[in-house]
Amino acid sequence: MSEKKLVALTFDDGPTVGITDRVLDVLEENHAVASFFLIGQQITEETEYLVKRAHDMGCTIENHSKTHQSMPKQSEQEIVDEIKETSDRIEKIVEEKPEFFRPPYIDYDQKMYDLIDLTFISGYGCEDWLPEVSAKERTERLLKVARPGFMILLHDMADNIQTVEAIKTLIPELKRQGYEFVTIRDIFMKSGIKPEHNVVYMSVDEVRENYR
Repeated sequence: MSEKKLVALTFDDGPTVGITDRVLDVLEENHAVASFFLIGQQITEETEYLVKRAHDMGCTIENHSKTHQSMPKQSEQEIVDEIKETSDRIEKIVEEKPEFFRPPYIDYDQKMYDLIDLTFISGYGCEDWLPEVSAKERTERLLKVARPGFMILLHDMADNIQTVEAIKTLIPELKRQGYEFVTIRDIFMKSGIKPEHNVVYMSVDEVRENYR
């Protein structure tokens, strides 16, 4: 693996008016990029501009299903539809197909591997979906586990202003430590690693045990 200190910042559950735009503001101010794992039903005429803005900034737009259900419980056709409809909506806006997929709740099974032709991504989070976890604590938790090849899992969901506040500290501090922020696609490419199928990546060189 490359000796460069690369980190991939990722956001789930958007696009969300009032949150995703603030996340993009922080990224822009810090000359950083991220990858956004979108929920298909969140991609509407009202939020389309956020998807386009993120893409124009150099961020990548990835798939997080259409309805955010626990997919192992779904039928094969439901799984196929969840992925295709979301990827189609993304491609219509940015003219690129997603290459990566984050399973809702990080629930996955062999059936999903067989049906979904995308690389599965997890990552390291800080329970930022819990309002009682402060911005300061979110930042501290992530700084404790940061290492080269690290994938950070955050959420740009409604009302999650604490995560916006957290990245205002997190990004400059990781940059001060010598980290370069790259997209999910680039963290593999710049590390000289070809993403595999039938695994879920926690970081560029670490996979989860199958299954939960």
